[in-house]
Amino acid sequence: MITIVGGGLGGLTLASVLHRNGIAAIVYDADLTATSRPQGGMLDIHQDTGQAALQAAGLLEAFGKLTLQHGDAMRILDKTGVVRLTHDGDGSRPEIDRGALRNLLLSSLPPGLVRWNARVTGIERKESAFKLSFADGSVATTQILIGADGAWSKVRPLLSEASPIYSGISFVELRYLEADEKHPTAVALVGKGMMMALSDERAIFGHREPNNELCIYAALKVPAEWSRQAISRAMLREHFHDWHYDFHQALASSDGDLLPRPIFMLPQGHRWPRMPGVTLLGDAAHLMSPFAGEGANLAMIDGADLARAIIAHPTDIERAFAEYEATMFPRARAAAAESAAGLELAFEANAPQAMLDFFTPRG
Repeated sequence: MITIVGGGLGGLTLASVLHRNGIAAIVYDADLTATSRPQGGMLDIHQDTGQAALQAAGLLEAFGKLTLQHGDAMRILDKTGVVRLTHDGDGSRPEIDRGALRNLLLSSLPPGLVRWNARVTGIERKESAFKLSFADGSVATTQILIGADGAWSKVRPLLSEASPIYSGISFVELRYLEADEKHPTAVALVGKGMMMALSDERAIFGHREPNNELCIYAALKVPAEWSRQAISRAMLREHFHDWHYDFHQALASSDGDLLPRPIFMLPQGHRWPRMPGVTLLGDAAHLMSPFAGEGANLAMIDGADLARAIIAHPTDIERAFAEYEATMFPRARAAAAESAAGLELAFEANAPQAMLDFFTPRG
């Protein structure tokens, strides 16, 4: 039995492709149930990674029915509210709600394959097996262990001493319900897809979501400790004091709490020596900032590639893991470099000019 710790997009893609090919696996996830918490905002799913993974799971057609129309449209603004660039999107990177994508992957798995309310608190190597301890006091053993358990992975310490480091950027998440009726200023800023407003090493990102909702992130260069305090609207008003009134109105009128989201990452090129019986995928292997839009896509293609390697070598897991890692390590390194470059573009002192130059075709 293959044991997967983490029921996010990467772990579920792995389980789905394995199940489709008749290979048994079990997924342990800390969530109480499949619907016990919100899964996050919109994701753009790339052709050569996320979409390729969905194709391997036999879910690409169903995915297409769940995407948000015009979700890949983009606009870039500066702090004065002037729209500096617009792009209607070409459909190559369709947008989908993260929760809807997770539910799609879950729908491809038989009941009971994912064990909910199974928070791993510790893992020990016992000769040729691994002993997993759970928060409820139960234990499980396995000889084949895959860590798909995100940034603060419990599996990673078996392979690597690396820990996530703070990127220097923190987001504050704001959500808007019944947006067209209740939040016309925010709707006008965001447009029909994604919005980036960039100036003076600060940013406001926004996105249309299904069900007439918006999500906006205020992004700041602040110390790591900043996000550990209670975040108020007055604090955001001070950080964006010289921005256009419409941004202030949007930041002042969201629904619900302000949610801090400090951005962490693993070192670029993070890798480990081959260790029998265990490997990592997704954020557990290569956590990076969101400024290349690669996190979910890489997790899914990791899951699909790892599944294909296991399918090709079902009696030689070490060969399967080695082949998977040989593909995953350089791909993750390149994406992490792209992500770091994207962060620099967004928070340069002359922003949004560098970002405009990036997206403007050269003659």
